[in-house]
Amino acid sequence: MSAPDAHPADQFVCPAAGSGLLPAELRAWMILLAATGAVEQRLRSVVKETLGVSHDEFLILCLLAEQPRTGLRMTQVADLLGRPKTRLTYQIACLQRSGLVTRTSVCGDKRGVQVALTDKARELLGETSALLAGTVRQALADSMGNEQRAAMSALLPDGEMEPSSD
Repeated sequence: MSAPDAHPADQFVCPAAGSGLLPAELRAWMILLAATGAVEQRLRSVVKETLGVSHDEFLILCLLAEQPRTGLRMTQVADLLGRPKTRLTYQIACLQRSGLVTRTSVCGDKRGVQVALTDKARELLGETSALLAGTVRQALADSMGNEQRAAMSALLPDGEMEPSSD
């Protein structure tokens, strides 16, 4: 029986952990994947409800929001997100129809296409960022206990994830 104040995520144990087969880094990776899945599941509905886009389209918007206003080439977006270019082309077209991104030809390169956020997208992301950040924060808190946060922090450069009290 677990302690009454134990976090549900502290109960997660990788099946092979008892045998000593998996090193701590691999167990931490498994926890990270579980936490990522929890965040994605919560974000899917919040993103659709607040922004009117799919989760994959949201990831494109987030990537472009971190870039200069000139945006990125489509090939860069595909590479950074690990997406096939054909799928990305469809998603960008959907975002363009919604008025959230622009596509422009790259001067001197017939095949090059540059994608950038519109002012509408920047405004929408600004209006919803606190809600979306709160959704991520709560999903992580619900899916990961103190031990898991410590393990995840060990995987991140410079301990970027702050431990929080449950």
